Amino acid sequence: MHGTMGLRGLLCVCLASLLALQAMPAQGSPTRSPKGGKKRPALDTVSEDLSKGAVDGVVIRSLKVNCKVTSRFAHCVITSQVVNNADEAKEVAFDVEIPRTAFISDFAITAGENAFLGDIKDKVTAWKQYRKAAISGENAGLVRASGRTMEQFAIQVTIGPRSKATFRLTYEEVLKRKLMQYDIVIKVKPKQLVQHFEIDVDIFEPRGISKLDAQASFLRKELAAQLIKKSFSGKEGHVLFRPTVGQQQSCPTCSTTLLNGDFKVTYDVNRDKACDLLVADNHFAHFFAPQNLTNLNKNVVFVIDISSSMEGQKVKQTKEALLKILGDLRPGDYFDLVLFGSAVQSWRGSLVQASAANLDAARNFVQHFSLAGSTNLNGGLLQGIEILNKAHGSLPELSNHASILIMLTDGEPTEGVTDRAQILKNVRDAIRGKFPLYNLGFGHDVDLKFLEVMSLENNGRVQRIYEDHDATQQLQGFYEQVANPLLRDVELQYPGDAVSALTQHHHKQYYEGSEIIVAGRIADHKLSSFKADVQAYGEGQEFKTTCLVDEKEMKKLLRERGHMLENHVERLWAYLTIQELLAKRMKLEGAEKANVSAEALKMSLAYQFVTPLTSMTIRGMADQDGLEPLIDKPLDDSLPLEMVGPGKTFVLSASQPSPTRPSSEVQQLPNQVTGVDTDPHFLIHVPQKEDTLCFNINEEPGVVLSLVQDPDTGFSVNGQLIGNEARSPGKHEGTYFGRLGIANPATDFQLEVTPQNITLNPGSGGPIFSWRDQASLRQNEVVVTINRKRNLVVSVEDGGTFEVVLHRVWKGSAIRQDFLGFYVLDSHRMSARTHGLLGQFFHPFDYKVFDLHPGSDPTKTDATMVVKKRRLTVTRGLQKDYSKDPRHGAEVTCWFIHNNGDGLIDGVHTDYIVPDIF
Repeated sequence: MHGTMGLRGLLCVCLASLLALQAMPAQGSPTRSPKGGKKRPALDTVSEDLSKGAVDGVVIRSLKVNCKVTSRFAHCVITSQVVNNADEAKEVAFDVEIPRTAFISDFAITAGENAFLGDIKDKVTAWKQYRKAAISGENAGLVRASGRTMEQFAIQVTIGPRSKATFRLTYEEVLKRKLMQYDIVIKVKPKQLVQHFEIDVDIFEPRGISKLDAQASFLRKELAAQLIKKSFSGKEGHVLFRPTVGQQQSCPTCSTTLLNGDFKVTYDVNRDKACDLLVADNHFAHFFAPQNLTNLNKNVVFVIDISSSMEGQKVKQTKEALLKILGDLRPGDYFDLVLFGSAVQSWRGSLVQASAANLDAARNFVQHFSLAGSTNLNGGLLQGIEILNKAHGSLPELSNHASILIMLTDGEPTEGVTDRAQILKNVRDAIRGKFPLYNLGFGHDVDLKFLEVMSLENNGRVQRIYEDHDATQQLQGFYEQVANPLLRDVELQYPGDAVSALTQHHHKQYYEGSEIIVAGRIADHKLSSFKADVQAYGEGQEFKTTCLVDEKEMKKLLRERGHMLENHVERLWAYLTIQELLAKRMKLEGAEKANVSAEALKMSLAYQFVTPLTSMTIRGMADQDGLEPLIDKPLDDSLPLEMVGPGKTFVLSASQPSPTRPSSEVQQLPNQVTGVDTDPHFLIHVPQKEDTLCFNINEEPGVVLSLVQDPDTGFSVNGQLIGNEARSPGKHEGTYFGRLGIANPATDFQLEVTPQNITLNPGSGGPIFSWRDQASLRQNEVVVTINRKRNLVVSVEDGGTFEVVLHRVWKGSAIRQDFLGFYVLDSHRMSARTHGLLGQFFHPFDYKVFDLHPGSDPTKTDATMVVKKRRLTVTRGLQKDYSKDPRHGAEVTCWFIHNNGDGLIDGVHTDYIVPDIF
């Protein structure tokens, strides 16, 4: 089976997906058996009706597309679970489409007990590491251009009999407003019934949502009204499409699906104010889209390629589009047409008013011009520029109009000046920043990168026009975006001492239905002086406005949206900055280009985006040659986006982890939930009892506790407590681990971990990493794996494996500071003399629990425990284990030992206080 759910749209594209399955026996790559050779338990079987639609025993059990939009920044997650109900291994393909303008930020595959995670690194390092695959030219998968606005992401895997695999892809982008709305278009084509199908779009816009709609081309109007749930009120909007299997069927008795077409969500925000200024965590986003302005008259020159390669459908569609565009010109507009083949000719040679008589004459000219010879692109452009420049100089009344130059070509320069660098210089010197140049490349024979550089150097942009039946509509659609200029020379200004790292804040023109977004950083303690001044020129007058931060509203928004809002504003700034740096580097050479590239790479890695300068590897997902797939993004849409790897399918199974599997996914031994977290709650798993014990340690902030100490090797883990900044004297309040020190003296290894940074060998000035990094470090026999914003794993050869979990707190939370949790994943190789609050429980011990009875809290059970020759009163309770799910945790039932673990731990808890984390 093959199916895609792609996302594209006239305006902003936000989501994409659907899964394609190509099921077949996995020749030569049998799925391995689980550890110990035990029979794999059967999975829940899918319904009989659903199985009818299976492809060779393989079904899509669930497919969910979730997009959260916060202030135009879209965070989209595609999750799909595939089930192999057959008695033999099958090969399947995860095949989705994402917008070309989006950046992938995460990818994971889970099969059985194994998880394979994406790891983003700089492209040079990645390609050196995987040069064997690159040289061989073989691909494990392919991410390539798909349609006009999409990239297709595909990877093949083999899943074992009666097994399942889950795929999760995350990508992010900033929505662009075009033609007065934001569009989210999802191409739905699963080609089979899906047990759990869901499209869920959640929108939060601080300015308030003015309209929201959703439609599905594959549903009758009445059925769409019944199945698509859409609502918006104030700042929040929601669209949910969750059809049952029966509602997906193309007929009551059919096993085929009717889900085949486009699912489209459109929305816009309130425009009651010209200013929309959002500030969170020292970053800001300024959205500028004033309404109720009078349209500027425009001076527009169309420069059209009439070389012989335009013959046939291309010239026919170009003429149709030009005739429609001429009909849309307003009486106050001025225009001319320039044609270039081997020679250059213009219709009038100067701007003329769009009067009825002039428009009729222009239509006649368009209908009757013929093609001629080669492509004198340089001559055509310079003629069009001269017409606009001459009008500015000789007709002062036209200098207040919005001037626009639009050029259409289907090939490369072959006549006159053909050197691209010289053409770029000629055009740049002629325009001198006075007006924008928009280049339209017709078909796939054009050098789109050359046209893009030219547009970027002259305040415009490039767009490919695809050779298709709707090319006329594509040309008209582009013109509609620039047909109604409202302001020119738009300057958005901010206090120089208050802001840094600004994105583009000068625009030649602002068009009706669009939006200008500026983002940047605000210096510490400068929020009170932060403002935005906007200056521009409108029809007949100067436009000025000042935007101030509504601090009361900002605090309210933070209470409503919390950390998500802070994160989205910062990532919106990062996304725009990276996109602008990538565009800027296209125009540069030598050292300047290297510097801009380095800055773009640094930010791509810091925010974990797959960009043209970074690559994502799938850690642990190696074939027999040790090669992992490599996900690459091209520099422009004329190049394929390849996943480089050996030309074979990767095998996933629920067996022991392979040597290349990340240590964060190591199969946990029986003491799998031994650890300490939150306030601080110690969890001690006792495998021989299939039970868990727990206790708290109540100490003051600043105290350092010994968690693990192996005297045979010197390996140690110590943790320092932190507390809320405002504490009540004499009253115990929660304390948490805010600093951990992990040391292995045999290899001179030290690691300091805080909620802010991870520092290797801090005493000797070692490297510092943030929790935004994704990295794997090795020092002799110790490996540290940092999993971005989630956890890190320390694995000591012939020692233990330990996990540190990062907890971020939300605004308004009772806990005022971020903190850490610490878990033991593997301790069986630690020496018998290992001690510490956790280490003393690494090896078996015994206890008995009896005399269960109601305690002082009637909702909880008390009991008597005999352990280490002592009799204790213990209480049955619940604690949370965050080792597998750092965000939500899993509840663990345990026997709680009171009074700082007295009677369970050796000695008293103060014996474990040490002077420093090292």
